[in-house]
Amino acid sequence: MPASKTVKLNTGAEMPTLGLGTWKSGPNEVGNAVEVALKNGYRHIDTATAYGNESEVGAGIKASGVPREEIFLVTKLTNSDHKNVPQALENSLKALDTPYLDLWLMHWPAPSFPDNKPDKSHNWIDTWKAMEAVYKANPDKVKAIGVSNVSIDFFEILLKEATVIPAVNQVELHPSCFQEDLVSYCREKGIVLTAYSALGSDASPLLTNPVVEKIAKKYDVSTANVLLSVQANRPGVTVLAKSVTPSRIIANLKIVDLTEEDIKELSEIEKTNPRRVCTPWWTGWGDLGFPDMKGKAP
Repeated sequence: MPASKTVKLNTGAEMPTLGLGTWKSGPNEVGNAVEVALKNGYRHIDTATAYGNESEVGAGIKASGVPREEIFLVTKLTNSDHKNVPQALENSLKALDTPYLDLWLMHWPAPSFPDNKPDKSHNWIDTWKAMEAVYKANPDKVKAIGVSNVSIDFFEILLKEATVIPAVNQVELHPSCFQEDLVSYCREKGIVLTAYSALGSDASPLLTNPVVEKIAKKYDVSTANVLLSVQANRPGVTVLAKSVTPSRIIANLKIVDLTEEDIKELSEIEKTNPRRVCTPWWTGWGDLGFPDMKGKAP
């Protein structure tokens, strides 16, 4: 089962499978990380208004010397901008110092006030409708729109109302949170998945998991390479590698072709060691329809 190099969106655009993620990348380091990544072959950069680093990401893109048209650039509408969609797009374009976005995502289906308390007066479906309107009116500024952290339950609500099918759903995906049901559902709907926290986040037990170590030894790669590769080997899935260390940024480029048996073994980890790193509780909107969150106290 060969790993993909790019995945085609429902817009017809090709999205590079491996991207550089910039969540938690601190001030005065993310710009250099983006520059290093682009100079060494990455062509997919992911950020978000909520990360507070769009300006540095934009500076890193400029410093790399890689032409803008060769880069697939993604950012996200923050929760406190659900009522402010048109201006939020302009703010991101200005911060990134770019004339357009290749993909703009709704970060969470969870409107909030600036203090992060949930805004129960606003329906996230109305946010999607506003994003559709901006997308249709400004094809030169935003090439595709999508969502992030959306479950099957929430898609069932969204797709009854949507006039634009989301191009992408960015969610947590790794062997302890494999979410095959959600991946299959999105694949059937023509929605690409982007995996974040693909390593299981910082100091993840997945990096020393015996199954992951066994497969890493088989291919003579690091466990991080295996964890990134398993997502790249899933049809219709792209994956983010996050680091600010130049050597790791470069090392993460190595994606290997895994067998179906490898993928099956890795997927089984979810059954014995389930773990979601980024839970929806912080939004104040409950479990957001994710099965592994239902019935659990925040």
